[in-house]
Amino acid sequence: MPWTEMLQFSSRRSPIVCTRGCTASSQPLATNAGLDILKKGGNAADAAVAMAAVLNLTEPFSTGIGGDCNCLFYHGPTKKVYGLNGSGRSPQLLTLDLLKKEGFVETNPLPLSHANLVTVPGAAAGWCDTVHLFGSKKLSLGEILQPAIELAERGFPVSEITAFHWNREANILQRPGNQHGKDLLLQGQSPKSGQIFKNPLLAQTFKELAQSGKRGFYEGRIAKAIVETIQRNGGVMSLGDLKEHTSTEVAPIFTDYKSLRIWELPPNGQGITALMVLNMLENFNIKEMDHNSADYVHLLAEAVKLSFADSFQFCADPARVLVPVEELLAKNYSKQRSELINMQRANSKSIHGNPSGAGGDTVYFTAVDAEGSACSFINSNSTNFGTGLVPEGCGFALQNRGAHFSLNPEHPNCLVPGKRPYHTIIPGLATSPVTGELLCSFGVMGGFMQPQGHVQVLLNMLEFGMNPQEALDAPRFCLEYEKSGGTWKLSLEEGISEPAAQRLIARGHNVHWPVRGHERSLFGRGQIITKGTWWESQHALIAEDDQEVLWAGSDPRSDGCAIGY
Repeated sequence: MPWTEMLQFSSRRSPIVCTRGCTASSQPLATNAGLDILKKGGNAADAAVAMAAVLNLTEPFSTGIGGDCNCLFYHGPTKKVYGLNGSGRSPQLLTLDLLKKEGFVETNPLPLSHANLVTVPGAAAGWCDTVHLFGSKKLSLGEILQPAIELAERGFPVSEITAFHWNREANILQRPGNQHGKDLLLQGQSPKSGQIFKNPLLAQTFKELAQSGKRGFYEGRIAKAIVETIQRNGGVMSLGDLKEHTSTEVAPIFTDYKSLRIWELPPNGQGITALMVLNMLENFNIKEMDHNSADYVHLLAEAVKLSFADSFQFCADPARVLVPVEELLAKNYSKQRSELINMQRANSKSIHGNPSGAGGDTVYFTAVDAEGSACSFINSNSTNFGTGLVPEGCGFALQNRGAHFSLNPEHPNCLVPGKRPYHTIIPGLATSPVTGELLCSFGVMGGFMQPQGHVQVLLNMLEFGMNPQEALDAPRFCLEYEKSGGTWKLSLEEGISEPAAQRLIARGHNVHWPVRGHERSLFGRGQIITKGTWWESQHALIAEDDQEVLWAGSDPRSDGCAIGY
């Protein structure tokens, strides 16, 4: 196998250190666009939206305006944390009965390219609302989108890892009947690394959004193109579904783990999964365990299983069903769940608890500005290129987020019209529970890897003293629930030792080891910006002499970088 296919990990990076502002994403052009916005007087929220737009252009298989977004915003002057749910809802005409008539039920779900998996794309409204609610008010939406518009018209050279994944997923754009999939290809093929790719249609879409705001996307030409494409391919979304879409400002949820207060968005997002894991881990002495040892991976994996069992059962749209968030996050409930962990044997079941008795490809990116505010932002098509359906004249693909609905009518997350599905994309923040100071803005993308990634990189810093770059560099594990067999698969990245893998097998884990090369994408791609060096053992909180210094890292599993000034 050629070395380029193996994707060797033989270099190292130092963490970025700066004082006035910092951005981090999976694409250098996006990171740079965000920093430029900061230098022009924009704040972290403005910079995040600029990065979101550039990432739509440079990494279209992962993200775009045809998908959803979510964000957490930390306001430096007031030390308050805000949340925005930018996910879309199911069409009003889409029902379980309709799908059943077409032969689709829980045991025979829709294929990932089916047009009825397109929920209303929430990203456009999410970008507009992020700027409106949290932005500096010094830059217009047009100025924020301008870097992406210029790059789309001028073209950009495609980076190495991006080219690999673009090629791997290009078949969904090339399939018969996908009339405009070619708009995201070069002469019918995916672009190679170093080739210039232009997307003037996407530039026009961004211009219309800049000129007319949300109406420029959810009404008029773009909306008609979206609906026409979906209906031509057997979907039922209407112009009314698009016109009625709104983002939702939400109160973030949190838990305290030692000297950190970790913030996530509430359901329908799965951020609560990470918080439940951390609550369980409080009942164990992590520091006694070697990093990525068999004991350590086993403990985290078992806690992840128990947390997913609960979130798979209870996490749904709180506007449509009652989600017991407070009960799931109760420390006594987590203590009860942690007592189910057998340190000598893997749990093969996925059984949710009873909290009432207790007392899914993506891009993640972040920015911190000179005011001390931070924006933790995530944007996604769901799976690669989503459905692969590209509306005429628009330059982006439509998501397939509806795949995360249950088709079981008794399940809290079952499909009903106008409902948000269980959502995998989760931004993260950490603050001091004592002072309210920002400690870090962070995230790890990658479907159900995301809460697992949040926990692993946080523990890398807090329990093992790693700086942000080291925390992202360290090998990770990923648990996947194989629904067909009702079993858990534990994948271990190259760098976790063979003896550890063998001990995990002996405890009953279904281990896949080592995962290397491009397959490392399984473990997500993260970004971290921290304030101060709180991860060092002598710094329980931010010390006065380093509180103005930002430290940042960017995941080596992507093409991206962190930069600051």
